[in-house]
Amino acid sequence: MLDEEDGQPSRSLDEYWAIVRRRRWYILIPVFACWAIAWAGSWLVPSTFQSDALVLVEQQKIPEQYVVPNVTVNLQDRLQSMTQQILSRTRLQSTINRFHLYQTRRRLTFTQAEDPVEQMRKDITIELVEAPGRAGQLTAFKIRYSAGSPELAQQVNSELTSLFIDENLKSQRQLSESTTTFLQRQLTDASEKLQEQEAKVRAFKASHFGNLPSQMETNVQILGGLQSQLQSIQRALDGANQQKLYLESLQQEYQSIQASLGNGSSTATSPDALNTDLVDLRHKLQEARLRYTEDHPDVVQLKDKISKMEKLKQDIDSEISASEQPAKTPSDVDPGAALQVQHGSTSPMMQIQSQLKANGLEIQNYQEREKKIDSDITTYQARLNLTPETEQELADISRGYEESKANYDSLLQKQNQSQLATSLEQSQQGEQFRILDPPSLPTRPSAPNHLLISVAGLLFGFAVGAVLTAFLEMTNVRVRQEKDLEDAVPLKVLIGIPHLDAPGEGRFRVLLRGLELVAAVVMVILILVGNLYAFYKS
Repeated sequence: MLDEEDGQPSRSLDEYWAIVRRRRWYILIPVFACWAIAWAGSWLVPSTFQSDALVLVEQQKIPEQYVVPNVTVNLQDRLQSMTQQILSRTRLQSTINRFHLYQTRRRLTFTQAEDPVEQMRKDITIELVEAPGRAGQLTAFKIRYSAGSPELAQQVNSELTSLFIDENLKSQRQLSESTTTFLQRQLTDASEKLQEQEAKVRAFKASHFGNLPSQMETNVQILGGLQSQLQSIQRALDGANQQKLYLESLQQEYQSIQASLGNGSSTATSPDALNTDLVDLRHKLQEARLRYTEDHPDVVQLKDKISKMEKLKQDIDSEISASEQPAKTPSDVDPGAALQVQHGSTSPMMQIQSQLKANGLEIQNYQEREKKIDSDITTYQARLNLTPETEQELADISRGYEESKANYDSLLQKQNQSQLATSLEQSQQGEQFRILDPPSLPTRPSAPNHLLISVAGLLFGFAVGAVLTAFLEMTNVRVRQEKDLEDAVPLKVLIGIPHLDAPGEGRFRVLLRGLELVAAVVMVILILVGNLYAFYKS
């Protein structure tokens, strides 16, 4: 032990008990005095009553899958913001003036803050309540207020609770409306940008009409149709040229027949040539019918040629037969018959000439149509060649349009959801505060804690008595036992003389001990009664 290390023997429990008995009043009096001062002082301090209120945070009544809230501030941040607003000097001063707070307490005590607003802030306590079994999830909060009387504490706490509920409704509505207004402004800006992009796209499509990527398939189909028309016209033009050559050959043959008839020469070979041509045409018609239908242009053209050639052959045959009749005298010839013969001799020639003229017009028409179709084909081929470049330019312009449209659609959806949430807040169907436990009327003071102060006074008294006893024992050194003398003098004790009482000393000692016992019992009873009373009142 520490005393043994210093070369001194440690004290026994009997010696400590002897010290306690010897210094009993140096311990008992400080204990009682400190307790009495603490106990009496605790009753001089004004009592404080604390009123509690529990406010529940109700979730919105409409499921979030139908209406998404546009205010996502958590409960702790929202309470902190509302607490700063409610505990502002203006609002607290209004409450202080309404209930006449901190006037009496300021006159009775010297430890109160001079500023009543600061004192009221200290008397207000906000405590968050977590959901049972779900750590970190806040579902309610408590509001506590301490005042000098139970009624005043309850009234002021009711005022504070109402302020929190009203402030929550106001702040939720303002935040929701502010969010909706902000989204409306953003939606207006996005609509203007979208209209600008739409105007750019429309102007580009108008200036590049015909070679747009969306018209590429149509252009290809039209180009294919034009090429098919060009091929058909070219075939028809070839047929018309062949018809022209054929008519010209007929015209030449007919002219040669007329010349031979006029000169009296034989024309037997001409009908044979016509028969040969008819045979060739009929053979070609049979081959065409094997490959095509009756409505095919080649089949129709061959039929037309055959019919015309047959008619021409009939006219030539009739003319030859008329020329072979015996010559008649002019008197024997009927003028009408001669006119008829003359007319019959010129009709095939006129017919061939009219066909040649119609054939020339047909060829001219086919050539004009061929030029026009060639021009259209060139135009559509140019459009198809410009389509990749136009597609790239349109993609660059459309990229801004798509981005603007996506932004506009997103803002429109958010703005509609925000309007629903704002309507929900205005109808008080959203998240709100509800008083679960109204402000209580305290029955006992929350401060000061008389029992705790009394016990603290007792402990402090014991500490003072122990320090005083130790001080006296160290400063008042006496030889009280045989070993004390042996420690002080290096000699052995041979004889001990007992204490001899003087006459009446014994009775005085007994009386003194009785008085001490009575005083000690009274002190202990007072301490017990005082603590029991403090416990009852606390």
